[in-house]
Amino acid sequence: MNVDRVLLAEPRGFCAGVEMAIKALAWMVRSFDPPVYCYHEIVHNKIVVQRFEAQGVVFVDDIADVPPGCPIMLSAHGSAPDVVVAARARGSYVVDSVCPLVTKVHHEVKVRAGKGYRIVYVGHEGHEEAVGTIAVAPDAMSRVESVAEVMALPAFSEPVALLAQTTLSHRDWEGVAVAVRERYPNVWSPGRSDLCFATTNRQSALMAMAPRCDAIVVIGSANSSNTRALEKLAREAGCPRVYRVNDAEELPDDLAGTVGVTAGASAPEELVEAIIARMAPAQGVFPERVTDEDEYFPPPRNIRDLQAAIGVAAAAMSGGPVSNSTVFDDRGLAASDVLATLVAS
Repeated sequence: MNVDRVLLAEPRGFCAGVEMAIKALAWMVRSFDPPVYCYHEIVHNKIVVQRFEAQGVVFVDDIADVPPGCPIMLSAHGSAPDVVVAARARGSYVVDSVCPLVTKVHHEVKVRAGKGYRIVYVGHEGHEEAVGTIAVAPDAMSRVESVAEVMALPAFSEPVALLAQTTLSHRDWEGVAVAVRERYPNVWSPGRSDLCFATTNRQSALMAMAPRCDAIVVIGSANSSNTRALEKLAREAGCPRVYRVNDAEELPDDLAGTVGVTAGASAPEELVEAIIARMAPAQGVFPERVTDEDEYFPPPRNIRDLQAAIGVAAAAMSGGPVSNSTVFDDRGLAASDVLATLVAS
C-alpha cells in the first residue's frame, strides 16, 4: 500500500444501542452457565457474533429452538410481541436488549394502529427490525422501500401514518417520505424522526470527508443495514473506490493517496485500529468530526436487577452490610473493553 493519510470519521462504530446490547449479553455470559441463547444475532457484526459464540452463546432464529429453562436474550433489533411472550414462557431468565429507539417506533405503531390508522412503514424487506416492527400490528401495516411501491398503494379510507426503520439512509428515506406525503397529504408522522441519530451522524461524517478521498473503507458486516447505507452513500458521493470490509485482511493491497475510514454502528473499534495499522498512512490520521455523541442507554431492567443482586451477594459474602454492595458504573464501561475481556477469558 501507498497510503498518504487517513481521514477518520467521527463519530463511527458502536452506537448507544449496540453498546447497551453487547454489555448486556456479556453480563448474561458471566452470570449463567453456558449455553446462553440469543434470539437472532445480538447485533449485525460477524466479529462480535463470533466472539460471543466462543463464550458459549447460541444464536437462534426460532425461539422454539431454545431448550426450556435456558437463559435467553432478545436482540437489539427488536422482536415481535409473540416472540417476547414465547421467550418469557420458555426461558429461565429473559433479557430484552431492544434498542430504545426501536421501542419508540413499536410504541408509535401500537398507538396509531389503535386509533385506526393505516401505517405506511418504510423499511427493508426481511430485515429483523422491520419484521419485528410490522408484527406489532400486521393488519394495519403497509411496508414500502421505493417511490414505485408508494405509488402502487391504494387510496386508503382510513387516516395514514408514516413510520420508518431506524437504520435507513437519509437518502433512502427522504424520497420515499416525500412520495408518501404527496400521495397522502394529511399523513401523520412523529414530531421526532424515527431515523437513528447515530446512523445520521455516521452518514454526515462520511459525506463531509468523501470529496477529499481517493478511496473510502467502510467497516462492517454485509447484513448490517446502516453499514450498507454508508457504503451506498460513499458511492453516490462519487468516491472513485469504495470498499466494505469485515476486517483488515479484506483490504485491497493497492490503496493509495487519501483514504477515508468509517465504521457501521455495530463494528468494534478494534477493527478500525487494525485496519489503520495495516494501511500505515505516511502522513498520519486526521479525524473528521461532525458532532460529539454522548448518548447513553442504561442496561435493560433485568440486567440492572442482576447487577444489584450480584452486588448484594458480594457484600454478604464479604461479611459487610448490604449498604456496602457494589455499585456498577455501566456508563463508564465501554463495550469495546468488554469484548476484549471476552477474548482474554
